[in-house]
Amino acid sequence: MPKRPGASSFPPTLGGLVREATERLKTLPQAEPRLEAEWLLMAVTGATRSGLIAWPERTLAPEQVDSFHALLERRLNGEPIAYIRGRHAFWNQELLITPDTLIPRPETELLVEIALELLPAEVPLLIGDAGTGSGAIALALALERPAWTLIALEISQGAAAVAADNFARYQATNARVLRSDWLAPLAPASLDALIANPPYIPAGDPHLSQGDLPREPLSALASGADGLDALRCITHQARHCLKPGGLLVLEHGFDQGTAVPSLLGALGFERVAARRDLAGHPRATLGYRPISKRCPPPAAQKRPPQERDHRLP
Repeated sequence: MPKRPGASSFPPTLGGLVREATERLKTLPQAEPRLEAEWLLMAVTGATRSGLIAWPERTLAPEQVDSFHALLERRLNGEPIAYIRGRHAFWNQELLITPDTLIPRPETELLVEIALELLPAEVPLLIGDAGTGSGAIALALALERPAWTLIALEISQGAAAVAADNFARYQATNARVLRSDWLAPLAPASLDALIANPPYIPAGDPHLSQGDLPREPLSALASGADGLDALRCITHQARHCLKPGGLLVLEHGFDQGTAVPSLLGALGFERVAARRDLAGHPRATLGYRPISKRCPPPAAQKRPPQERDHRLP
């Protein structure tokens, strides 16, 4: 029987479709061709990765082949693999992910590592995760430290719903979502620690048009002309919401390793220190609210215009 127009030259088997997708994905910048090919096929068939390896000769039904090709075309058109699959790995969890959420990066696991290192494990602490997105940081900490309570703060309704679903999937009863414009609803001196991975890319940065970034929510990526607007806002509010001696941990860009520590120092945070990611780049800055000094409330600080525009009613 002659092949229908546009039909693949690869056999409609597990092995054949993996080979086909691997070859076609080699044309896509920043793709991981073999791995992504397997992920797409696993999404269509329900097979495990070991199953793909063990039974490459397994023939798929025509409708499965069509579904696979539809997913492959979405990826070749630039849609992030995490959004196609609807999930993404972070820490020891596989998170639900949608276009409402930023795709968690491996670099952000550094924030989890810092919190686990510096905070007492068995003490019942209240910890905020500002701009939680999918809930990645809050969920990782909640599962690692059952004694802690995590407040996942998120202004986006869609992202907040995804975070709540992830907490429910992993039965993280010590984590909850709070719709919030950064730290606005929190009481003074209520948090033992605050962890945040806010937007920090400068508006207009050419990287925003590269890779997966054009498909991710811009509000979770860019923040003002220098990328520091959200970091300024969070840091000002953190002085008010952290308990004396409370820990602040912020992720930032590799080229903001001087600006962010300077920001914390100027606002009176103590023991300010920078941490590097696995590539050796400055990626996080931490500091502690002073114990002996009373910090003025954030109301005394002028909020960036875009932050005021997004306040909840």
